[in-house]
Amino acid sequence: MHVIVVGCGRVGSALAGTLSEAGHSVAVIDRRPEAFGRIPPSFTGTTHVGIGFDRDLLRVAGVENAEALASVTSGDNSNILIARVARETFSVPRVVARIYDPRRAAIYQRLGIPTVATVAWTTERVLRRLVPDDQGVEWVDPSAKVCLVERIVPPAWAGHRVVELNDEGSMHVAAIQRLGVTQLPKADMVLQEGDVVYLTASGDALDRIDARMAGPVKVGGH
Repeated sequence: MHVIVVGCGRVGSALAGTLSEAGHSVAVIDRRPEAFGRIPPSFTGTTHVGIGFDRDLLRVAGVENAEALASVTSGDNSNILIARVARETFSVPRVVARIYDPRRAAIYQRLGIPTVATVAWTTERVLRRLVPDDQGVEWVDPSAKVCLVERIVPPAWAGHRVVELNDEGSMHVAAIQRLGVTQLPKADMVLQEGDVVYLTASGDALDRIDARMAGPVKVGGH
């Protein structure tokens, strides 16, 4: 898929290199041409000098065909503006913005833009939001019998109760993040598209988690 990374600092350059190595088409935007020197030599994408919310520049970078965009500049306001332009003007399906002030993250989440605060920021966590097929594991116990995974609730599960996502003896919803706030689930809580769920799962159930997250089994289905 085609991904645009706005901001070529330590995180942006790492994202660009990792996505390129994974075979994705990548365009990087930064207002400082010298910033592109951070990108790994193996990078096969394109670089563009300019401001990330410049619509004409975004078009040159391929935003009209982009499936994901990460705004990782050094400013919260710029990142949110870029993310909103990508989402609202160009309808980019997956957009994530880096936020330095975690207190503002919940506000931006209400705009429908996934955010990651600096304290929680790693390249891996952003990649999960850009490339949903590349799902990671948060934690595994020493015996590898129990693990904790993070998943984003897809449209198919919206409107269903949290308890329906549980699979007795296999996986259980331990916590839910909604609008930037993480909470323990209640029995009558209803899932919303874009919620982030933290699932505890048995080690041998990892290969079944994503199949279950694809949607609830319909009555009479297999």
